[in-house]
Amino acid sequence: MALMPKRVKHRKSQRRRIKGDAHRGNTVCFGSWGLQSLQSGHVTANTIEACRIAATQYVRGIGKVYIRIFPHKSVTSRPLETRMGKGKGEPDRWVAIVKPGTVLFELSGVDRAGARDCFNRVAHKLPVRVRLVGRQPVLE
Repeated sequence: MALMPKRVKHRKSQRRRIKGDAHRGNTVCFGSWGLQSLQSGHVTANTIEACRIAATQYVRGIGKVYIRIFPHKSVTSRPLETRMGKGKGEPDRWVAIVKPGTVLFELSGVDRAGARDCFNRVAHKLPVRVRLVGRQPVLE
């Protein structure tokens, strides 16, 4: 089942440019290992679901997968072979906006080699370049 918001204030949104790096959501919080974006882009709800299935099939019962992104933005499209004019198209899909530095997924309960193998399967499905990052030690 694809992710989408329950309610939105406006059905159709403008595209906008994705500028700058991620200042929030750029550290590993819940798991031991994270998959961090190196590029900006849109990740669709179907892609997030495909990545979730690939990760959970790999970790099965030994670990836990955390999804750190959610598709809040609607993307509209017009039917094929439609002439110009007649307004903006209907909402077609939902996407999550990803900036460089955003942690997309996290894993806990697996070692580094297992996390690398799991995230390697996930990275092939994503439209942005990613890297494996570990949890930072807490400074007190």
